[in-house]
Amino acid sequence: MKTKGAAEMKLAFIGLGVMGFPMAGHLQQAGHQVCVYNRSTEKAASWAEQQGGSYGATPAEAAKDADIVMVCVGNDDDVRSVVYGDEGVLAGMKAGALLVDHTTTSAILAEELAEAAGKAGLRFIDAPVSGGQLGAENGALTIMVGGGEADVAEAAPVLAAYGKKVTRLGPVGAGQRCKMVNQICVIGAVQGIAEGLMIAKKAGLDIPTLIDVLAGGAAQSWQLQNRAQTMADDKFDFGFAAQWMHKDLGICLDEAEQQGLTLPLTEHVHKVYEKLLGEGFGRCDSTVVIKDLES
Repeated sequence: MKTKGAAEMKLAFIGLGVMGFPMAGHLQQAGHQVCVYNRSTEKAASWAEQQGGSYGATPAEAAKDADIVMVCVGNDDDVRSVVYGDEGVLAGMKAGALLVDHTTTSAILAEELAEAAGKAGLRFIDAPVSGGQLGAENGALTIMVGGGEADVAEAAPVLAAYGKKVTRLGPVGAGQRCKMVNQICVIGAVQGIAEGLMIAKKAGLDIPTLIDVLAGGAAQSWQLQNRAQTMADDKFDFGFAAQWMHKDLGICLDEAEQQGLTLPLTEHVHKVYEKLLGEGFGRCDSTVVIKDLES
């Protein structure tokens, strides 16, 4: 089904991880012509077979003739590796095309990419997402965007294929800074739930009843309703990995330092993740912080 308000476009999607694979699929299902690229050619070929799109052998090849190119990879260096160089997307994009970075990165990288795109006769917006793997699969992500008003307005109907809410926060870099705030708020809730569960379990409270009661009051949150029970059950296989949250909080702390700020909670939880990664919990979801309290 074609996304309402989005005319058919030629698109490229770079990065087919747990987020990118379904996001690219939603674009193809919306009626666009989508060419993908992934470091694993087998995965790109599998996507093309499933979705009916195509794939390129390099980022540049995938980006050729595309109206909009989306990138969703791991970190700042991963973005640079697919954007720059003779085989990067900038080398393959046609003049005037729009580059959209969905990766959670530093705001400094967003500003760097905007400058590089401008020099190449291209346009750029940063558009990190929230909602995790489930949100990507269901086409229900929240997309936080930084960039020029006209560029964001052009991209928004296309991004609506997998974004239930697409919001411009300001100029380039604003989307990434918004995502930093998002991650800080998420880990604050998760850390609070973890500590609260320690008391609840020690006191022998019935966890499902506890969650039901708290969900009706001021403690209500998505994390409480969707992750408190799994945390109590010692299950940590629900999406966003601890290693990626550790990376994201590092970005938050770097930004805070640049602004002359101190973030005590963020610093503490960042250290907790660092410890847990060293203990082999990096692939567990980010609610695994409770393990640090149990040890």
